[in-house]
Amino acid sequence: MIERIKELPGAAHARRLVDKIQESLAPSILRRRTFVALAAVILGAILYWGLVASDRYVSEAAIIIERTDMAAGTAMDIGSLITGAAGGQRSDQLLLRAHLRSIDMLNKIDAQLDLRGHYSDTGRDPLSRMWGKERNQEIFHEHYLSRTSIELDEYSGVLVIKAQAYDAKMAKAIADLLVVEGERYMNELGHAMARDQVSFLEKQVAEMGAKTLRARQDLLAFQNQKGLLSPQAMAEAKQVTISRLEAQATDLKARRASLLGYLSPDAPGVVDLNLQIQATERQIAEEQALLTSPKGKTLNTTVEEFQRLELTAKFTQDVYQTALVALERGRLEAARTLKKVSVLQAPSLPQYPREPRRIYNIIVSIIAVLTLAGIIHLLAAIIRDHLD
Repeated sequence: MIERIKELPGAAHARRLVDKIQESLAPSILRRRTFVALAAVILGAILYWGLVASDRYVSEAAIIIERTDMAAGTAMDIGSLITGAAGGQRSDQLLLRAHLRSIDMLNKIDAQLDLRGHYSDTGRDPLSRMWGKERNQEIFHEHYLSRTSIELDEYSGVLVIKAQAYDAKMAKAIADLLVVEGERYMNELGHAMARDQVSFLEKQVAEMGAKTLRARQDLLAFQNQKGLLSPQAMAEAKQVTISRLEAQATDLKARRASLLGYLSPDAPGVVDLNLQIQATERQIAEEQALLTSPKGKTLNTTVEEFQRLELTAKFTQDVYQTALVALERGRLEAARTLKKVSVLQAPSLPQYPREPRRIYNIIVSIIAVLTLAGIIHLLAAIIRDHLD
């Protein structure tokens, strides 16, 4: 195939190109060049990871969030069924993790520890440090996340914090600030929620107090308008009076029946009993008319209106009392620590640099270079086969 290309008319340039490709892809030359490049890269990796790369110290801390409001129930989710950890605790720890990884947290650390200056120290190797103290906030934040690890152990429910720095004291200072700021943030978040709840309850108490006052005033105005302290008691008294009059009328009718057994209807005794019976029945009718009537405006209507106003007043009073109890409970919870960050392991002061892992990185670099060299040889062999 190559010979046919060389014999083509006007293919001088193509012939020279083919000759150069064949010369460069010659097995001996390719192996020699690859070996030189391979040795140079491996030597560079060994020099960098062994001598040039700056030491980084790692301070480690472990924390867990606990609720101090014992009355609060512990919600469960799918994660809690698998790991055995409380769902509310897991969500709190994920919320804290997000805050500790945020730009706001980075700005607080930078304001206290001058983290920009530490990360961009020109005395450190150029590959691990941040290039330039005045880099934009996004790059600064990415560098911070690459040097700070905040992860949740799903099995134990512990939040593990690892802070890297170029000296041990700075690494410990970063971890200390993360722990302290995390506790402050969670407590402030809980208190803010409690304060919002108290503010809402105070508004509800004020509204229910006004409703209760209006309901009581409506009840008093109704009593003054009707001139009755308790229409219900008045209706019961009227019912007792009617029952007594009915019993009296029944007794008078029985006496009249006994007199008619030996006296005429016009006898004075019988006439007197008839008059008493008529007077009693008129009184019963009058008393019943006060209780009920098709025309309305009777005592039973007054009783119904009074009971409705009294029920409204009692209901608003009960709601008002419930709101007062909830308000006091909310105030007590707002004054206490709702969530506590418990430190299982205080931030450590590292004694030796754990990063970079020099031997591990050298081995990985060598493996990567050898793999790349093998791929290059494989591609060269494929190209030679096609050229032949």
